[in-house]
Amino acid sequence: MATKIRLARHGHKDYAYYHIVVADSRSPRDGKIIERIGSYNPNTNPLTIDLNFERALYWVNVGAQPTDTVRNLLSGEGVLLMKHLQGGVKKGAFSEAEAQKRFDAWKAQKDAKFGKISREEASKKAATAKERLAQEVEANKAKAAAVAKKRQEAAEALAAAAVEAAKEAAEAVQEATQEAAE
Repeated sequence: MATKIRLARHGHKDYAYYHIVVADSRSPRDGKIIERIGSYNPNTNPLTIDLNFERALYWVNVGAQPTDTVRNLLSGEGVLLMKHLQGGVKKGAFSEAEAQKRFDAWKAQKDAKFGKISREEASKKAATAKERLAQEVEANKAKAAAVAKKRQEAAEALAAAAVEAAKEAAEAVQEATQEAAE
């Protein structure tokens, strides 16, 4: 039986995520599988790969052929490198400890590279958030000043209207006293 390591689509329209599965090459994409060894979500930033490393390595070692996309995912996770290093151990080029040392060095270098990228991305996000906050504070100050000016004008208009009403009332009282005196 020819086995493939491939992606099985899940999710809904416009939001697909995938299970990384081992299946017979003749079965349909989302059909019967032999084993699920991980998942892949391209919708997140950075994309999310959850992989059972040991099982993926086992299936690659027993001859399961990964599809092109899965080959890239396995390569990024180091499964294919470990298979290559295990081949060197079988040939006697170096020991198992040396193979593990080389793999750990590769993994540390990869983590440092992506850690640097994620730190830079986080600092950019923080800077833009800080800038937006400053702009929002400035806009709020401008709005508060406009509202205060409007309230001041309304208060002055109300005071002017009260003064006018008081003058009219005083004039009305004078007219009433003059009419009463006559």
